[in-house]
Formats: sequence, structure tokens, C-alpha cells
Amino acid sequence: MRAKKKLQIKEAFQLAQKPHQNRAKLVLALKSTYDQLGDKEDFHEKFIHFLKYAMIIYRREPAVEQVIDFVARFVTSFCQMEKEDGSEAGEEDNLLLNYVFNFLLESHNANSHAVRFRTCQLVNKILGNMPENAQIDDDLFDKINEAMLIRLKDKFSNVRIQAVLALSRLQDPKDENCPVVNIYSTLLENDSNSEVRRAVLSCIAPSARTLPKIVSRTMDVKEAVRKLAYEVLAEKVHMRALSIAQRVKLLQQGLNDRSEAVKEVIKKKVLQAWLQMTEGDVLEFLHRLDVENCPEVATPVLNAMFSLSPLTNFVHNCKNLDSRKLIPLEDLTAENVVYWRCLCEYLKSKGEEGEILLEQMLPEPAIYADYLLSYLQNMPVLTEEQREDFACFENLMTKEFIGQQLILIIGCMDTTEEGGRKHLLVTLQKILILPVISTALISPLTERLLSIVNDDDRRIQIIAEIISEVCEPIATVEQPDATEIRKQELKLAEIKVKLFEAKAALEECITLQDFNKASVLKEKITELEHIKKDLIKEVEQPEIKEMHVEKDDPETLLRCLMMCYELLKSISFSKGIGPTINEIIKSLILPGITNVHPAVRNMAVLCLGCCALQKKEFARQHLALLLQVLQVDDLKVKLSALKAIFDQLMLFGIEPFKARRGDDSQSGDGHTRTENCEEESEQIEEEEEETTVAHNLLQLLSGFLDSEFPEVRTEAAEGIAKLMFSGRLISAKLLSRLILLWYNPVTEEDTRLRHCLGVFFPLFAYANRSNQECFEEAYLPTLQTLLNAPATSPLSEIDVSNVSELLVDLTRPSELKHQSKKCHDYQDLTVHDSLALKICNEILRDPTAPDVRIYVKALNSLELSGSSTENLLVLINEILEEVKDKLCQKAIEKFKMNLTKDLKVGKELTEMPEETGLSERTQEMETTLSENTIQNEEENNKDGLHTPVTDVQSKTTTKQKSTRNKTGKGQRKAASEVRSMSRRKTGTTAKCGSESGDEIPESVPVSSSRPSRRAKTVALEKTRMNLSRLLNREADQ
Repeated sequence: MRAKKKLQIKEAFQLAQKPHQNRAKLVLALKSTYDQLGDKEDFHEKFIHFLKYAMIIYRREPAVEQVIDFVARFVTSFCQMEKEDGSEAGEEDNLLLNYVFNFLLESHNANSHAVRFRTCQLVNKILGNMPENAQIDDDLFDKINEAMLIRLKDKFSNVRIQAVLALSRLQDPKDENCPVVNIYSTLLENDSNSEVRRAVLSCIAPSARTLPKIVSRTMDVKEAVRKLAYEVLAEKVHMRALSIAQRVKLLQQGLNDRSEAVKEVIKKKVLQAWLQMTEGDVLEFLHRLDVENCPEVATPVLNAMFSLSPLTNFVHNCKNLDSRKLIPLEDLTAENVVYWRCLCEYLKSKGEEGEILLEQMLPEPAIYADYLLSYLQNMPVLTEEQREDFACFENLMTKEFIGQQLILIIGCMDTTEEGGRKHLLVTLQKILILPVISTALISPLTERLLSIVNDDDRRIQIIAEIISEVCEPIATVEQPDATEIRKQELKLAEIKVKLFEAKAALEECITLQDFNKASVLKEKITELEHIKKDLIKEVEQPEIKEMHVEKDDPETLLRCLMMCYELLKSISFSKGIGPTINEIIKSLILPGITNVHPAVRNMAVLCLGCCALQKKEFARQHLALLLQVLQVDDLKVKLSALKAIFDQLMLFGIEPFKARRGDDSQSGDGHTRTENCEEESEQIEEEEEETTVAHNLLQLLSGFLDSEFPEVRTEAAEGIAKLMFSGRLISAKLLSRLILLWYNPVTEEDTRLRHCLGVFFPLFAYANRSNQECFEEAYLPTLQTLLNAPATSPLSEIDVSNVSELLVDLTRPSELKHQSKKCHDYQDLTVHDSLALKICNEILRDPTAPDVRIYVKALNSLELSGSSTENLLVLINEILEEVKDKLCQKAIEKFKMNLTKDLKVGKELTEMPEETGLSERTQEMETTLSENTIQNEEENNKDGLHTPVTDVQSKTTTKQKSTRNKTGKGQRKAASEVRSMSRRKTGTTAKCGSESGDEIPESVPVSSSRPSRRAKTVALEKTRMNLSRLLNREADQ
């Protein structure tokens, strides 16, 4: 019988590259060859020789990957056999493994990144294929550990990934000083490559030390990392290992994540895994989330659970409801009432299918109203001693929470049936009047009550009646009348006298033995005794009367103000302030602002702010009061006043708050119309006063941007951003302050402020060109503030170059919205053209300043239109003469080269024949001849009107430039005149004064989405004139 042919190493490597090769058989065949060889060293060398061919290839080719996999299987096959046989491995079996490891450890430091990558990959696969009880020498372990730790710092991310995977079996979570765990933690937080972070997440062993690091990756910037972090927490971490705060935070972040894939992981893996840990008990799961203290997380969590199963399952499994479709009062808990409320709300959101199932979950409104009343009227009222007892206070808080959830369920009910709605309405009014109702329940109760009533007048009437009942309840008072008491005393005395006389007469009759008369007197005495007793009772028990007693304690006032606030929020702006609301303002709101208790003052300020939104005149009258509160009151009350003022400015603008001197002068118009000079002077004074009022108000509000309290700072920034975005406020100075506030390290922890401004800047800038011009005006002041900041200021830590890049990006013409681009197509210069001129002039102001590099870098990132190329080239040539820094010179030369290219392209375009275009224009002119004649006349008038503005701007610019002691003043003056021409705005007046950067337009300028036909014609005519001049010049030459 012929002996079976031995498998050669080369043949094995060639076969391993084939995709459908059975590698297990290949490994056994080569192992058989290895066992039959006497000289193992030659086999080792040849094996490594053929392995090197695969190790120099970096790309993940399938053939190479299969070879690497085959090598790892073959090298570890001896360990596998040892595991199956149960026998100890000899030194010969470990020779190949040690030889390969030594080769890999020598190669891990190679210059080729491909070799380093394949080395780490092989180490990873070999260690991964080794059995769980495999052992290697301590020296070899240390060498592998050391080599892979070095490779974790490799500059190629793929090498780092393989090194991370290779070290996963070498970590020891129990060792507090384990170097692998330490470097894993570092990479997880600091590695710039998301795939490396994912690799670490998949390998790191959860422990008390590493768990916070894993949890922090749920906020990673990359979706894939966040997704894997949640998967690791679901699969490897028990729910009890996380605190309640961590559980709540993880669920909130995951269910609100912007990525749908992350939300799916939360729904299908995290929630399901945690639910299994509570054996499928949803109420126990809610208990572990502490829904009483974190109710905001219960709704999204339960909605996620409801979305994964048929609705009928949850309805049938709701075992807490009795035959009345109610949870018995003694069985109510925070968890089951939250579950009931969330399920009802979810069913209501599902339309007709949900409405049918909802009928099985809720009783009739009348039945539920009585159920709610029976629960709320038994709410405990704690004494001062009981409030100090934590157990009693906690019990009260739980009952209040359950009451809130029961009130919210009213919103799920069908109140279209008249009888049930009326009964529910009457019951809610009774509940609001109850003295045992806590202030925590007033707002939801009032909100549900008002949602049932649709008419504003009816709402006002109901709330006014409830407030009257709460403030002045009917009490029984014993008020004896002095005159009545005197009459009763006189009558009693008279009876006593008669009784005394009757007794004396009776004794006399008995002495005379006149028994007939004595019996009559005895009956009279008995009657008088009864009358006497009745009179004594009347004197001792005075008449009890019912009367209204006024209550002015803080809790009562707070309850009334809360109801009033909910009412004012619900009525429409068109309703205005009627007599009832006016009476509430005088008797309740205005006195509440001067109350001693801060909670009452705060609610009164909120009510006053809502009232001010109903009527301009009311807002103007009470602005001073709100400003006073804003300056002297507590922090919470200040915030409410600040919000109220910003709301009024958003709704009305600055107009209602200006000085009203015109009101007095209007009455005497008939006498003063002839005196034109006096009239004009009064108008000028009026305008000055109005500007002063607006300036002072803005200065006061913007002063809160520097507040030491982050809450006030955030509200001020948010309010100013809203005013600017809505067009109520135009101010480059305030915009600069907002940019500095956003970058300021002091606001690093204020996430709401950073998020608000981060969203505002791009939305505001790209809305229209005038907003970008505002950023352009803020560019130099912002950078100069940062460059001149002292070393002790937090502003000195800001990267000025980054701020410059942001402002350049925000002013890019290409980012403007499509409609805004159309509006400004006919304007010659873009915002970047104007900004380039400003930057060039700033560089020439001090060419040796260190900030020149920042300006030069900004120049190279601008998008220029080509309209200002000639003027820019003049300034650039002068800059090249003045600036001595070599880096700056190179950057400026590059900028100049780009400008020259654009200029050449522009000239080529102007020299091209445009006969077709001219014929089309001629046809257009013929068809619209009469219209264009009128338009040309109007345009001449317009040019006459615009000339003074342009002259003033150019003179102002020239005056500013004349202070510079530089050569070539005439050239810079020409450039600045071009820049001033670009600052014209359509539909807005010219800005006054660069010193005060604040301006509030009286009305919001509405930019047309499309330029008018007249504007197009004007732009076309200008273009024609420019082309004709160029053609005439060429003809003359």
C-alpha cells in the first residue's frame, strides 16, 4: 500500500488562501507532516518564511485574512489537542508556538505599518484561539504584554485596534494596578478614533473601576460607540451594579438620542435585559427606577415597552383594576398609578383602536370624579411636629404624587357627554375649594378644569368664583347683639319679680287656707319657672351666624395666585384685560408682589407678566415695577421678572416702552401746528428720549450677561438671542458679547447656555444677508477684545484663531438660504468682500502685530466674489511691503495669486462677445418700454436719495482712515469707499453711530423672498453701463 503524500508548507499556505478550503483538515494534514519531521527547526524557519508574505500586506484582502486565520489555528492546534487528550504538553509541542511568538515580538516594532498591523492581529488571533485553561510562560506573557502596550500608542488606528483586542485576555480586573485596565480606561476617554474606542468597549471587563468609564461612553460623539456602550451595559452589567441616578440618566439619554439605532438598542436590549432581572414584573422595574422622584423617565420607558407588544396584552394584564375599572384606594401605589396613567395616555394616542381599549381601562367621568374626590379629601394635613418627622413627610409626598397622577388621567377621558362633563366640572371646583388640598395639586387641577371649559369668559368666571371662595370662605361666627342681651336680661328680671310675687301670694293663701286660689298660683309659678329657664338658655347660648372671613395667609395667597396664573396662560391674547381680571390684579396680584414670602412674590410676578402680554398699555405702566423686581428681589423672582420682560419685548417690541411725550402735545395740535420750529425741536427731543429709553433698557438687560449667577446669565443670553432672531433687535455689539460668552471658560459647565447659543448662531447667520453683515461688524471688535484681554482674564484662554474661523464660516455667502441669496443677487459686494477690506485695513494699521497671522489665515479662507478684486490687490501689495513675517508673506502671496487668477477669469468673461444677450435685452426693452421709462425716472430719484447716505458713509470712513500714519492713504480711501457702498441695505435705514452698537427697530423688517422686477431692471441697466464702459475703453485703446 502506498504511503500518503506529506503536505508541504508552501502547498498548505497556497491552499489556505482558497475561500472554500476546509481549514480544519488542512491544519490536521500539516500537523501530521510536522509530527513526522525530525528536524523541527527547518520547519519553523520555512513556516515563518511563508508567513512573511502575508504580513507585508496591509489591505484586508480575503486571501491574506484566510492565511492569517490558518496560521493562528495551526499554531494553537497543539494546545487544542492537549485540551482534548487531557495530557500535559511537552516542550516539543510548545516549540512552534514560542518560535512564532518570538518572531512576532521581534517584528512588532517594524517600520512598516502593515507588519505592525499583522503582528498585532496574529497575537490577537493566537491568544483568542487558545483554550481557557491554556498557560504560557511568565516571561513570554510579560513580553507580549509589554509589546502590545507599546502598540496601543501606534499612530495607525488599525494597529491600535488589534493591540486592544490582543490584550483583552491579559487584563486582570481584580488587580487595581493592572496596566492593561489602566490603558484601556485612558484610550476609552482620550483616543481620537471611534473604532479604537469601540474595540476597547468590546474588550474591557466591567468592574467597579471601569463601570463609570463604560457609562461615560453612552455620551460619545459617535453613534456606533454609544450603541455598543448600551449593548455592553445590557449584556455584561447587572442592573443592581448601577445606582438609581445612573439608571435614570442612561434611559433618558438613550431614549432621547438623535440616532434611531441607539433608541432601538435601548428598547430591545437594555429594557428587556433589565425587565428580565425583575422577572418580567413591570411595577417592580418601575420601583427600581424610583418613578416617584423621577416621573419624567417613566413615560418614555413605558411607551417604549408598549410599542414592542400588542396593546391588548397590556390591557388584559392590567390586574390592578376592579369591576368599577378603578384601582381600590387602599391599593394605590406610585408605581401602579403611573403605569395606569401612561397606559391610558398611550392608548389615547393610538386613535380609534386605542379608544376602544381605553374604554376597558377607564370608568365614566362622573364615577371617576367621585373616586378622585374621595381620595383627595382624605389627604393628611401635617402639623409642625409631623413635618419634622421624615416618615410622615415622605408619606404625604407619596400621596401628593399619586394625587397628581390621578388628576392627569382626567386628560384621557371622553368629556363630550354633557352630564358627565358637568359633574366632573362641579367636582373639580369642590376639590379646589377644599382646605386640605396641597399647593402641589393646584396647578394640575386648575389646568384640567380649564381644559374642560372652552369659553374664556366662562373660565374667568369659574376661577374668580373659586378664588373668592378660597380667599373669603363662609364661617359660622357667634356674634351676640348687646341690645338683644339687654332686653333678655330685663325680661328675665321681670319674670323673677313675678315669680317672687307669686310665691309670696301662694304662702299667704296657704296661711288663709284659700286652697282654690293657691292651686291657681301654683300653676302660674310652674309656668314662670319654664319661662325663666328658657330665657337663661337664650342668654347663655347666643345666636350663631354665617359670614365671609377674609384669609391672607401665604398658603392661601399662593393657591389663589397659582389658579390665576393657569387662567392667564389659557386665555387668548385677543381677550384683553376685562373688569374681572382687573379686579384680580388690584386685589391679589399687585399686593402679592410686595408680600414677605418669596414663593408668593414669584407667582405674583408670573401673573403680572401674563397680564402684560394681554395689553400694551398695561405692559408699559408696569415695566418699571418689573425692572425694580429684577434688581432687588431673590434669584428665582428675578428670573421670572426677566422672562416676563423678554416676553413683552418679543410680543410688542420696544415701541410701547418709549417715553410718551407725544400724548400731551397731541391735545394742543391745533395751537402748535403753525409753530413749525417748536414742533421740529419737540420731535427731535422726543426721538432722543426714545433712543435713550431703548438704550438704557438694553444696557440694563445686557448687563445680566455678566451676572455671577449662571441662571440669570443663561436667561439673559437666551432672551437677547430670541430678540435678535425675531428681528426685534439689531446689535453687532451684543452679538460680539454673546460670542465671547459662548467661548468663555466660565460658562463651560452651563450646558443650556452653550446649547442655546450653539443653535442660535448658525440659524441667525444663514437666515439672511443683513444678519451676516451683523456678524461681519462683530468680527474685529470680538477678536480685539480677545487679543487685548489681560492674562488674568478667562478670555485669555480662548483660541482666537478658532473664533476667527467660526465668524468666517458664519458669514459665508454660500451658506445663505436660497431665498436670501436671490434677494441679494443684484448686490455687487458680498459680506466676505467687505470683511476682506476690513481685515486688510486692520493689518495695515499695525503690520508688526502678532495677530496679523490670524487675519492672514482668515483672508485665505474667505469666499470672494471678484467685485472688489482690484481694490484688494492695491491693499495686498501695500501689505506685502509692510509685513515682514515670512509665514505671513507666504500666505499673503498665496492670497494674491488667487485674486490674480480670479481677476484674469473676470476679464476673459467681460471680453467675450454677448450679441445674443444684447438682442434678448433689446426685445425685453421693446416689450416693456413704457414701464422701464417710469422705472428709470424712479431710479434717478432713488439715486438722488441714496447719494447723501453714501457720501456720509464714505466721509466717515475716510475720516477714520486719516488717523493712520501709513503710506498710500489715497488708495486705502478708495478701497474704504467701495466697502461703504457695499453696506447699503434694502428696506432698512442706515445705522447711526459706531460707538453705541445697539439698535432696536420699531417694526420687524420683512425681507422679500424675491427681488422686485424694478430691482432686477436697475441691476441689469447698471451691468450694461459697466460693460459698455469696458468696451469703449478697449475701442479707444
